[in-house]
Amino acid sequence: MVNEYVGRFAPSPTGLLHAGSLAAALASFIDAKAHNGRWLIRIEDVDQTRCKKEWAEGILEVLSRLEMTGDGEIIWQSRRTDRYAEVLDRLIAEKKVYGCSCSRHSIELLNRLSGSPLNHYPGTCRNGAQGPIRSWRFKTNSTAIKFVDRWAGPYSQDVEKEVGDFVVKRADGLFAYQLAVVVDDHDSGINHVVRGADLIDNTPRQIAIYEALDWPQPAYMHIPLVLNEQHEKLSKQAGARPLGDNLLDELSKAWTHLGFDPIKAQSFGDFYLKAALQWQNRFL
Repeated sequence: MVNEYVGRFAPSPTGLLHAGSLAAALASFIDAKAHNGRWLIRIEDVDQTRCKKEWAEGILEVLSRLEMTGDGEIIWQSRRTDRYAEVLDRLIAEKKVYGCSCSRHSIELLNRLSGSPLNHYPGTCRNGAQGPIRSWRFKTNSTAIKFVDRWAGPYSQDVEKEVGDFVVKRADGLFAYQLAVVVDDHDSGINHVVRGADLIDNTPRQIAIYEALDWPQPAYMHIPLVLNEQHEKLSKQAGARPLGDNLLDELSKAWTHLGFDPIKAQSFGDFYLKAALQWQNRFL
């Protein structure tokens, strides 16, 4: 079908599902259902230093209990490194990516001396690596990247000024999130991305890669984050607890977090049907 909606939920298995990740799963799932589209599941385990198979299996088990069933084969980033390498080789050949010899320490030192943000890359190796290549960086430009987020509205970022040339393959040999997520979404035909607001500032970097590859870009929606008692993002690193046994109650909390009217339902199917109607009234 031409222009069929294709969305996804792409958790990183650095822990089990918690209230924050459930809100993202629910929003992406209901957006797909409200559009009569397809919804895919992807396990973002490209960072093998932080991800564990048992956590991935735990995430999939909870999604199954929630009756959030994907409309296709589950995708595992850890099995797609050859594809990432293929795309990286193309970008290198087209001189849109270059080798970098800088360490994180040397970058921070230069930025301290210049008064620049510590994580900004100063372009040291843009015209040639100053030593053995440690990582590969995407070459940015000063043109601001703009998009309209379906939740947050217009967003603009000058990636060169705010981030600098960013890493697409790390010094430890792992492919960076920015490259992997673009390749995965493109190859899966994803045209709608619904995820947490903490990733909105990553989006311009991903759009820059889409533009460099001349690939169509998805529409984006970044939902409000679930916060902890310190008003920080609820995350596995910040001690977020796994979901409890009453998953229908957990769904209700996630739904009201998104700003919708409470739903009384006796089953997951009934809940999702009522939620999709509310979603359509707001967004479609």
